[in-house]
Amino acid sequence: MKIKIISTSDVHGYIYPTNYSTANDVKPYGMLKAATIIHDIKHQATDDEIVIAVENGDWIQGSSFANYIARQKADNKHAIFSEITSLIGYDAGILGNHEFNYGLDYIRTSESKRKYPILGANIDGGIKQKIVDQPYVILEQKGIKIAVLGLTTQYIPNWEKPKNIEGLKFNSAVEVAKKYVPKLKKLADVVVVAYHGGFEADLSTGAPTEAMTGENEGYQILKEVEGIDALITGHQHREIAGVYHDVPVTQPGEKGVAVGEIELILNDDKKVIQKNAKLIPTAGARLFQPVRYLTAKTETEVQQWLDSPVGRVTGASLMIDDPMLARIKGHPYLDFINKVEMAATGSDIAATALFNDEVRGLGTHVTIRQILNSYGYPNTLVVEKITGTDLKLALEKSARFFAVNNGRIDISDPFKFPKVQYYNYDYYSGIEYEFDLRRPIGSRVVNLKYHNKPVENDQSLKVTLNQYRGNGGGGYGMFSNAKIIKEINVDVAELIMKYFEEHQQVKGVQPQNLNVVY
Repeated sequence: MKIKIISTSDVHGYIYPTNYSTANDVKPYGMLKAATIIHDIKHQATDDEIVIAVENGDWIQGSSFANYIARQKADNKHAIFSEITSLIGYDAGILGNHEFNYGLDYIRTSESKRKYPILGANIDGGIKQKIVDQPYVILEQKGIKIAVLGLTTQYIPNWEKPKNIEGLKFNSAVEVAKKYVPKLKKLADVVVVAYHGGFEADLSTGAPTEAMTGENEGYQILKEVEGIDALITGHQHREIAGVYHDVPVTQPGEKGVAVGEIELILNDDKKVIQKNAKLIPTAGARLFQPVRYLTAKTETEVQQWLDSPVGRVTGASLMIDDPMLARIKGHPYLDFINKVEMAATGSDIAATALFNDEVRGLGTHVTIRQILNSYGYPNTLVVEKITGTDLKLALEKSARFFAVNNGRIDISDPFKFPKVQYYNYDYYSGIEYEFDLRRPIGSRVVNLKYHNKPVENDQSLKVTLNQYRGNGGGGYGMFSNAKIIKEINVDVAELIMKYFEEHQQVKGVQPQNLNVVY
């Protein structure tokens, strides 16, 4: 008997093959393409094949389509996500960290029309809050019992607003797997672990690839949990397929660029005798028409909404032509975002990130499309009371972003491998500061001033941050919930739109407060 375990992960609401940069943009990814591959594999299965499909999380947040749906007041609009996955024919679903961005009510309504269980063995309170059905499911087909155990990264409380995870406790994925897998080995012939998390170490050498925070526990699961027949992963947006520590593993990237497929061959005694893993690229797949018909009207609404005008820009351009230069010199767009943040909170220091190199900023005539393409995360804001020492530590963390290679400034490897993390470099407004890249890491911040005076270590400062950073996200442990003195529970994209309502014309200004020496 052959078993195929197929999966998507981190699709982030990209149903159509577009990044919405323009109304006519076309990209080689999306759930409409992944759905065709899943449908074909399922419907082409022979009598001696079993096919199980798992949606591995971070599904309902991310794209402009997802952003539009989240802003609709009608619950039946939100349920479109579970209508899509049910129509495709998934057998189980996992919650990713971004599922929690809009709160528990939104998860419940988004998942309300699904025809498969949501699994979450390490989310205490998930069943009571009705966002999780059960810790695992046992699927029996053609005389074979296949157990699927659902796990989610335990690190969610370090990023998420407390009200969005009220009544929940996230336990270590590896410890919960140790508890359940032996039990499932007795109940089923095959045990699959579906984990919305990634790998904290090199899969071949075991060398750590990041700080051991518990955010990613995939390598430890492979090494320490006996009895797993297949491991589905995600969260890191990496493209991984192979057999590691005798366990076939997949991680299918992001936005539906690929479908993960793990294949197991069982003998007559229902024992696994052969295993392999691969990724199936979706670029060449046709669009899955049933989902297209279901979503076509909404997609038209999204495109019309995105082209709604919100304001005008004069002065220095808020368009980003050179992302690296924007990070080195500061940029009118980044300075503008910080001004929006400061206007919303009343502080006079703020930080923001250029999330990735695809961000293009705002044109002369600003639309919702431009705003969401530049600031697509549903971040809200916090104000924290910190010390001068805290600020210096945060700036030193950002200074680590840069490396000098062959006489030119480059991005340092920890921000590129194994996962791209450009969003963990912040640009600040309201202070003057300099990075001297000739100095050792940890002592690169020089000439730090606030109101034209040097910042003292014990000086009290108020700084505006997005809630991800304010919770210490990205390795910024100098920030924490304990230091929050004010919260603005309106997402930043909405604040930008509101700012344009109040200032129909915005003047771009090239900031002069950051200098990088190398």
